[in-house]
Amino acid sequence: MEHIATHEGRVTAVKQGTVSVQIHSVSACASCQAHGKCGFADAKDKTLDIPTADWRRYTEGQAVNVHIGQGRGLLAVWIAYILPALLLLAVIIGLSLAGLPELAVIGTTFAALALYTLALYLLRHRISNRFTLKLTTKH
Repeated sequence: MEHIATHEGRVTAVKQGTVSVQIHSVSACASCQAHGKCGFADAKDKTLDIPTADWRRYTEGQAVNVHIGQGRGLLAVWIAYILPALLLLAVIIGLSLAGLPELAVIGTTFAALALYTLALYLLRHRISNRFTLKLTTKH
């Protein structure tokens, strides 16, 4: 698997078939010299529950690496950014060309975005199954 992202983490819990890992997520600009001044730097701890067949290999407190493949990272970009942008553009352009008033276009655009968000929520388990994370021990 070609990895697009690797995060270091610590195992917080081990249950049958699942390993919980806490990672410290840092935004790309956090290493910038001016990150304290612009206010965009974002760093926080996240806990991931990773299904794995070899869950017995891991113990609480163990240092591990979490990997996601390039294809899955690109799928996430499509779901999170590209599809909603295309949906919004299609709704705005289509309704504007149909001659609807601006307020109706705005309201319908927000409704379309809400429906997209609801669809993602309803399909969250199906979508999450497509994002397989790989867990490896840290050497």
